[in-house]
Amino acid sequence: MFRAVGCNPMDVKARMDKAAISRLQLTVIILCFSLNVHDGFDVVAISYAAPSISTDWSISPATLGAVFSAGLIGMTLGAMFLAPLTDVIGRRRMILAAMVVVAVTMALSSLANAVWQLMLLRCLTGLGIGSMLASLTALVAEYTPRRRRNFAIGFLQTGYPVGATIGGFIAAWVLPEYGWRGLFLLGGILTAAMILLVLIWLPESVDFLIKRRPPNALERLNVILEKMNLERLDRLPEPGTEALAPARLSSLMQQAHRGRTFCLWSAFFLTFFTLYFLLSWIPKIFVDAGFRMEDGISAGITFNAGAILGVLALGYVADKKGLRELIALFCVLGGAFMVVFGLISEGLYLLLILTFFIGAFVDGGFAGLYSVAARIYPAEIRTTGIGWAIGAGRLGGIAGPYVGGLLAAAGWSTGATFFFFAVPMAFAAYAVMAIQSRELQVARA
Repeated sequence: MFRAVGCNPMDVKARMDKAAISRLQLTVIILCFSLNVHDGFDVVAISYAAPSISTDWSISPATLGAVFSAGLIGMTLGAMFLAPLTDVIGRRRMILAAMVVVAVTMALSSLANAVWQLMLLRCLTGLGIGSMLASLTALVAEYTPRRRRNFAIGFLQTGYPVGATIGGFIAAWVLPEYGWRGLFLLGGILTAAMILLVLIWLPESVDFLIKRRPPNALERLNVILEKMNLERLDRLPEPGTEALAPARLSSLMQQAHRGRTFCLWSAFFLTFFTLYFLLSWIPKIFVDAGFRMEDGISAGITFNAGAILGVLALGYVADKKGLRELIALFCVLGGAFMVVFGLISEGLYLLLILTFFIGAFVDGGFAGLYSVAARIYPAEIRTTGIGWAIGAGRLGGIAGPYVGGLLAAAGWSTGATFFFFAVPMAFAAYAVMAIQSRELQVARA
């Protein structure tokens, strides 16, 4: 039994920061990671399926680029216009609704018989994924003690490349036997299976219950506090004297947030632009270079394996060193390895090694931006801030694969293309260094 006490929101968060990580907190982190694994598989499935789809339907690189971008358009719309609703209806509800959309549209993608059908379904899949990712980031940030927050968010973000890597192995098995339709159907089934786990094990955000006070907030909050081995509350904390910020774009444009918001959006846009070009085109680039389809899939797996290591490394070191500085360094190194890759024209194993390091630094620097976004906004607009940052970045993610298709159709060499996409990483490093926030300074302590 735990003694009931009254306290303010900062007392609750301070006790969570000082206490040992409980089983419930680990459950939230691992479950959100698992959901991100599924998202990684669902998003990158189109990349592994692309050579087969291109052959079956005889579509041009430019059209294939448009198919890639369709999912990203949905992710952008979901992040910008649906994710902010999470700050009103709750993280858990949004995650459940998004999972239903993803499961249904992934399964229906296996039935597509025309490019426009596949593009529409990929857009709807992206809508669900885009609306969910900001909630996952916010939940992990809010359930993790400050001293481990960068690593926990980094661990969450490794779910995406883990899912993409596992997806590569699954694709290598599914595609020869069941084709690209079987790959999409499997993705829908796996996502649907996760819904029950979320219903059973995923709690609502403590910050959301305290700030937004939905029905039965005190009872729900006390159940969560007991599971974290913390004292119950006899009443909800009194609201502060400042007005609760509305969960909308205008809150991000207030003077206190405007500068950092634009810098964060720029960094997300630039890294998304390059990252999603790489995620979408690496398997096909290897195939077009004369390697086997299996080698193209191996390249995708290698890229995502590097991404896993890079994201974990940045998250671990960032809890001890400067987060912004590390992100900037990763961005610069990622661009440098891309330039080197473009200068190498042959040698499968050398190209795979370079692909590994590109994945480590490009995806590592990109994933670090989620930690920045989770830190610089208050709880009542946190998911709104994360969602709009992701949405702004997705615009770059939409453009990247499509521009890659246009450059391929125009006959650009791999070297010229990789140099073109390396440049934004340097500008991203500058943008992240320009973000000013006391929360980032505290994170370094």
